[in-house]
Amino acid sequence: QVQLQESGPGLVKPSQTVSLTCTVSGGSITTKHYYWSWIRQPPGRGLEWMGAIDYSGSTYYSPSLKRRTSISRDTHKNQFTLQLSSVTPEDTAVYRCARGVYANDYWGQGTQVTVFS
Repeated sequence: QVQLQESGPGLVKPSQTVSLTCTVSGGSITTKHYYWSWIRQPPGRGLEWMGAIDYSGSTYYSPSLKRRTSISRDTHKNQFTLQLSSVTPEDTAVYRCARGVYANDYWGQGTQVTVFS
């Protein structure tokens, strides 16, 4: 059973960079041919796919967020990390990590990120 767990700061100030980590257990992030995504849901809105990193370390980003988003990984810790820069209150959302891109079979429970001044 694959499990994912997000961690990171709950509150950040505008213009800061937020860093979130997804720790994966029960499976390796280097296993072919899996992709590992970050997905967010702002209050009252739908899911937004932000980007992904695949088993080889290649990254993929949503065009609308590409300029502010970076995804990396630590294979020794079996973790992958999202960095979102220059945050604004519009980035307030529940952030979740998941396996897959177009179809996600395993999800983390999510972590709330609130941008406040």
